[in-house]
Amino acid sequence: MDTACRMKCMVCGHIYDPKKGDEGVSVGTAFADIPAEWCCPVCGAAKTKFSEVK
Repeated sequence: MDTACRMKCMVCGHIYDPKKGDEGVSVGTAFADIPAEWCCPVCGAAKTKFSEVK
């Protein structure tokens, strides 16, 4: 997986973009480096519910 790839929540459609960071996640953090207990800031879905945006 590309460290600069964007990830989409399959529950609500929220996009995690490492260029922007997210709630509790610093700009430039690859999705793979986000702790496993992190969840979608919009709907609360687990990190495992995200898939790569092609």
